Parts: sequence; structure tokens; C-alpha cells
Amino acid sequence: MHPFRAAIEARDIDAVVALLSEDVVFHSPVVFAPYHGRETVAAILHAVSRIFEDFRYVREIGAHDGVDHALVFQACVGERQVEGSDFVHLDEDGSIAELTVMVRPLSAAHALADAMNAQFAAAPDTDRT
Repeated sequence: MHPFRAAIEARDIDAVVALLSEDVVFHSPVVFAPYHGRETVAAILHAVSRIFEDFRYVREIGAHDGVDHALVFQACVGERQVEGSDFVHLDEDGSIAELTVMVRPLSAAHALADAMNAQFAAAPDTDRT
């Protein structure tokens, strides 16, 4: 089991953040431009952990010692069921250099975007560049 998956399943977002490189790039399923940096991605991950309900990984794809991993998940956002994938790319030090999340169906992506906007509206000092 990949350490990212283990930390997410344990709901230990601080452990997830510790796996990120300082200059990690995060590709959101609902925003075109990527987010940069550990602190920004940490804020996003904390918000998502409050939004997703009944989160569970159902499949892990990739060699244990590889630099690329795909983690397929299911969850709920409100009453919407979400299916998605976390694509993790490691740098030469084994830290997460890039994290890309994709979700389906479109109605779930809209529900996720609305919920994330509400989370960040409650914390206006969060950098969303």
C-alpha cells in the first residue's frame, strides 16, 4: 500500500502533507490552473477531508517501487456519489511532486466545486492562486 493511501485512509492529513515536496503541484478536478506549494496544497487537502464522506479507495494501480501511482476512490459529497482517481507522481527523493485528482460524474464535480468554494469562503485568507 502506498504511504499516501495509508495516510488518507487513516484521515491523517498532516501525514499526507509530510509526503509532499515543498514545491508540489496540485491539479484540481474543478479548477483549470494548478496550485503550487506544500502550504497551499495542505489547505486544499484539509478542506477536502471535511467535504468527502464515506471516502474509500477501491483500487491501487502502479508498481510498489514506481514513481507513478493511481488510486481509485469512491466517496460522497452531500448526496452526490463521487468516483475519482488520485494520480501521484514522486520526485527523485520519493516525495510527492505532483498530485492530480479527477472525479466523475459531472454533477459530483459541480457539488465538489460548490463545497470547496464554501470551505474557502469561510477562510478568505487562504491562497487560491
